[in-house]
Amino acid sequence: MNAATRLRQQLKSGGIIVAPGVYDGISARLALEAGFETLYMSGAATTASMLGQPDLAIATQNDFVQNATMIAGLSPETPIICDADTGFGGPVMVARTVTAYARAGIAGLHIEDQVQSKRCGHLLGKQIAPVSEFIARIRAAVAARARLPGCDIVLIARTDAAQGFGMDEALKRLKLAIKAGADVAFVEGVRSHEELARTIEELSPTPVFLNVVHGGSTPDFTIEDAKALGVKIVIFPMISAVSAVHGIRAAFQSLKTTGSDVSTAKGMGPKQFFQVMGLDDAIEIDKAAGGEAYSDL
Repeated sequence: MNAATRLRQQLKSGGIIVAPGVYDGISARLALEAGFETLYMSGAATTASMLGQPDLAIATQNDFVQNATMIAGLSPETPIICDADTGFGGPVMVARTVTAYARAGIAGLHIEDQVQSKRCGHLLGKQIAPVSEFIARIRAAVAARARLPGCDIVLIARTDAAQGFGMDEALKRLKLAIKAGADVAFVEGVRSHEELARTIEELSPTPVFLNVVHGGSTPDFTIEDAKALGVKIVIFPMISAVSAVHGIRAAFQSLKTTGSDVSTAKGMGPKQFFQVMGLDDAIEIDKAAGGEAYSDL
């Protein structure tokens, strides 16, 4: 079963889909180690990790697809939901983005209605594209999926209109996106339990997607909060990236003050680190092929 089909099965199940944000091989390996059954590739964290830049439409389609391909390859059966920004251009580029993600084995993606010079959905000053342009993006994504034999990648329509235009406009846009073929609806930056409950009620039976970022526009919903309200997919996109900033910063400060990496290593040597990165699987593959290259490590 491919990852997109697995995600569709999860959407039909009675539970909530919890997808922690990942952005590189280490964070993805650790999310899989923790037992998460679905992962989310954060565009903001991808931009930060690959380019060392803020989420201001600096990363390109190629950056996103390259990162998504690597992450999906670590566990092809695990559904990965990916940020696709605006689709990176007009309808032709949206179609190319959907095609590239589908070929990479991505299970789902979201496309938003900001202008091309977009920014993180939890920053102020967002500019929104005309509704006709947004719906053209969704139609292009649906058409691209239809042209790929056997493709069932999940298409998530995201609107950022709530911040500047209110919930009425945001929900109007999502209703049109659902009519155009979107599978899941996503209001970025919902500001209260009441706004989220209204979204779920008005868009039913379409599954609703929730983005939780501490310090952003949305309250600090827990998984249980989201489940009780009827959310179907909840993501925590910055959980690994922000934790990495704190952990790496502390390690570097420790090195400066102690002159050693002993305390920050916490007993983990190279072999133990590589085991987290799939060393044992690599050894098994080599053995199955008749090799003995890693018999003594």
